[in-house]
Amino acid sequence: MNQLLNAAGITHWKPLLSMLLMPPVPFLLMALVAAVLLVRSRSRRALVALFAGLLLTWGSLTVAMGEWLHAHGMPDIPAFSPRQVAQLRADVQAGRKVAIIALGAGRERLAPEYNQPSLRPLTMERLRYAIWLSRQTGAPLGYTGGIGHGAVPGPSEAEVARRIAQEEFGLTLRWAEDRSRDTRENGQLTVPLLRADGIEQVVIVTHDLHMPRALRAFREAAAAQGTLLEVVPAPAGISSLSDDRFTRWFPSDAGQLLNWYFWHEKLGWWAGA
Repeated sequence: MNQLLNAAGITHWKPLLSMLLMPPVPFLLMALVAAVLLVRSRSRRALVALFAGLLLTWGSLTVAMGEWLHAHGMPDIPAFSPRQVAQLRADVQAGRKVAIIALGAGRERLAPEYNQPSLRPLTMERLRYAIWLSRQTGAPLGYTGGIGHGAVPGPSEAEVARRIAQEEFGLTLRWAEDRSRDTRENGQLTVPLLRADGIEQVVIVTHDLHMPRALRAFREAAAAQGTLLEVVPAPAGISSLSDDRFTRWFPSDAGQLLNWYFWHEKLGWWAGA
């Protein structure tokens, strides 16, 4: 799908297509069609479709449904353990060429309180954890992210990340890839930078739901470019948003985010983005 959109020259439609395909929009459309059929025919099938559409819409806004989808629809990628942190530190001290790369998740064109562009909350989670991991291990840090499909012109994510890392955390990014528009391009455009510096292992920092696409992008890019590169996941923001047995079954902003993120990543995986 991603290749078809590229060939047709309509990659800027990706955000719109994504919005139309992700819950709760399909379920609301199902309920709307069912309501029309019910008015016209008073059929039992229409009633079932209407009930299903409304029930699925409710579920797609709850933490309970989001966590169920995550548990059954995504591979289990555990957090980077203290043992792995210690091993990575030892590898760096032994002279192994290691890199930590944070993947972008969008920028804010203008943060009024700073009077300049900033990074979205999900992006800041990734950057913050990548910076912490870099300081814990001594491995150099990079960031990959340009201007996404359909986004308004302005500074790239990498430009904003470079400034925030320097000004707010006192850390200089060694790599700042600023041309990629999606996860596949993150890998395609970052691997050559790592290859030029002789990097042998790259630690990928992104959210756990996004990690399968990120790993695929970097591994495929390395294979396509003939680079021997070990790709290691270090997920940030492990998705466990609620332990309340009651409210987790009710619509909430946390539930909507978890459901949206799951389907966003599934559609991206199927489309090859």
